[in-house]
Parts: sequence; C-alpha cells; structure tokens
Amino acid sequence: MPINFISMELKNKRFSMQGVDLLTVAKEFGTPLYVYDAESIKLQFDKLINAFPKTKIKLKYAAKALTNISILKYLRSIGAGLDAVSIQEVELGMMAGFKAEEIMYTPNGVSFEEIVEGVDKGVMLNIDNISILEQFGNKYQDSVPVCIRINPHLMAGGNHKISTGHIDSKFGISILQTRHLLRVIKTYNINVVGVHMHTGSDILDAAVFLNGADLLFDVAKQLKTIEFIDFGSGFKVPYHESDVEVDVADLGGKISKAFNDFCKEYGRELQLWFEPGKYLVSESGVLLAKTNVVKTTPATVFAGVDSGLNHLIRPMMYDAYHDIINISNTEGTERVYTIVGYICETDTFGWDRKLNEISEGDILAIKNAGAYGYSMSSNYNSRFRPAEVLIINGEAKLIRKRETMEDLTRNQVVLDI
Repeated sequence: MPINFISMELKNKRFSMQGVDLLTVAKEFGTPLYVYDAESIKLQFDKLINAFPKTKIKLKYAAKALTNISILKYLRSIGAGLDAVSIQEVELGMMAGFKAEEIMYTPNGVSFEEIVEGVDKGVMLNIDNISILEQFGNKYQDSVPVCIRINPHLMAGGNHKISTGHIDSKFGISILQTRHLLRVIKTYNINVVGVHMHTGSDILDAAVFLNGADLLFDVAKQLKTIEFIDFGSGFKVPYHESDVEVDVADLGGKISKAFNDFCKEYGRELQLWFEPGKYLVSESGVLLAKTNVVKTTPATVFAGVDSGLNHLIRPMMYDAYHDIINISNTEGTERVYTIVGYICETDTFGWDRKLNEISEGDILAIKNAGAYGYSMSSNYNSRFRPAEVLIINGEAKLIRKRETMEDLTRNQVVLDI
C-alpha cells in the first residue's frame, strides 16, 4: 500500500502536506504546479539508512530523478551524497553545495573530454566501458582513483526501458569481460577503489541485489585497492494501491549480512554505497493541474487539464500508473473519467479512473510525481514548464518560477528574412 504523503484533514475535508492546504497552494502559485514535501524525502532517506545496520553505508542521491537546486541542497543537508550522470548534473550539485568528493559521476557514452572534465572537477569517476578505461589508464595511471561499473547480466526492472543490467544493455562492462578488465587495470596500474552495478528500477526482491553482489564480490576480491562497493539502486516505489512495497528492512538485513561477510573475507571494512533517486523523491511530489474542460463522447468522459505529457511523460513513455484525486471535491459522487492533457497528440494521464465528480475549474492532484516528472519535462507544443514549490517546515516555498515567453525564445537567433 503506498504511503500517502498527501493527508486529508478530516475536519474540513481538505488535502494537505505538512498541514499546508494544497488548494491554497494552487491558488497562490497557479497551475500546473509541482509540489514536493520535504518531510517525506527525509522519511524515505532515514528508512533506507536504518535498513542497513552495522555497515558503513553512504546514500548518493541519483540527481536525474529531480535536479532542482533547492531539492539538492535539502538532500545534502540531511546527509546524502550525489550521483550524477552528466557533467551538468555535477555542476548543479556543486552549485547546491556538494563537495567534489561527495559526488559520484557515472556517465554513459560520453567523449573522453567529458571524463577529463570530471577528473578536473575532482569527482569520483565511474567508468563503464573498457575503451574509455584504457584511455583513462594511459593518461592517469594510478594518480586518480576510479570506480568500475559492471554489467552483471541480470534482468531487473518494471519496464524494459529502465532495465540496465541485462546482456543487451548499453550500460557497464560485461561480467564476461572480467579477464580483459583485470588485464587493462594491471597494464595501466589503474587505481580502482570501487566496483558498481545498477540493474534497473522497481526491484522488490533482495535476491536481485544478492545475485549481483556475488558477482561484484568476485571482481572486488581480485583487486587490492577497493574502498567501496556500490549496488546502485532500483528499490520499488508503489504507485497503485495494490502495489507491493519493497521491504527495505528485510532487504537491508540480507544485503548487510552478505556485505559484512565479504568484508571479513576481504580483510578490511569497506563502505556500502547505494544511489536511490525515485525511492527518495517520488512519493514526495504531486502535480497539480486545473480542469479546463469536461468532455463527453459516445464512449468516454474526458477531463482535460492544463498540463500534459510535456510536464509528466511517464504515463505515455512507460505506461506508468499515477493515482489521481480531485482535491476540489472530496465527497462528490464517484464517476469514471479519462484524464487527458492539452498536448496535440494522444496525451493521457489515466484511463477509466473513478474520481469524485469533476467540474471545470477543479484541481486534480497527480500523485507520485516527484521523480522523473519535472526532470523529463519539455517545451513540446511550445508550452511553458510549470513552477515548483517545496513544502518545508510547514511553509510553501517557491523553488522554480513558471516559464514565460522570454524563457521559450531566449536562445533563439532570429534571422532578418
């Protein structure tokens, strides 16, 4: 059952975060609007930390899930490090106050020049192909510590587009190339201090991590300079009421035991790293949208809102389910609606949903929108991207202004034609 970070105050039947009424927030800042709850982020962070007892655990927040600088600053304030997948995410992290040594940089398919830029910034590089590793070794030998990303050939993830550890994935150095990998490391005297894997998202079963752990341990034991082992992330986040939520306490206990047993075999205590993104921020966020039109056709009743796949692409990209509630009408008769956006193509947030009766002007809240919502948004149809608000210490704070026509045209060069 999903944790409901949107609470309903029974006294007046209003939906709120930290006691802050969401209808009031929508009225103050306008719609469409992303709203995030800082308390839920900390709750998820603490839950994950506490799930791995008696280990030197470090959580590196996967910035790609939500890159707003204020969110990054908040995560750093509660003890997170940062996992970046582009040099721009590295720079955003530094703008948010992360020190270089707190950032893991895991690029994929980038030029060697971007690798050098990461080294120059002082972050921990995580290299995922042998060609780049050879160039790295030729330039730096043992002068720069590095992490190696292994592809364990494990299929995991709720959608094939987010499964990253199988044999056909572009990510990581194949576990079948271990002999070649070790020869390259030895030839160039590369200072490998970490081994890493990431198999995908929406993982429930500890066995996925444990199977991958055995493979990482086999690689690590052949290297004498290891300081940490990084299991990536992919912890299941419940989107539907019927979804099973990952038991992080059970998962953490099993992984901690396997990890601590390996440390004893290895001969010293290592650090255990994870890179949660969606797990930390998904349930914290809602997308508030105003109902523009209720349209009845012979087959369907549509509720058309002032948002679309340009703001939240997950339902159309991954067939992802996001719960939707009518926060303007909490007690009306339930009716069946298909919730659609204002983009000029099929643009659906939810098909055949039972919601309290919707009227034009009602505010709908699309839940679990904290991860890969704004960060995957676009200006498709030349629409503006929405504002963002963080509820922190019981107050609603604007953390990104709504875009304007000036933002849309800023970088265009208009020819005199």
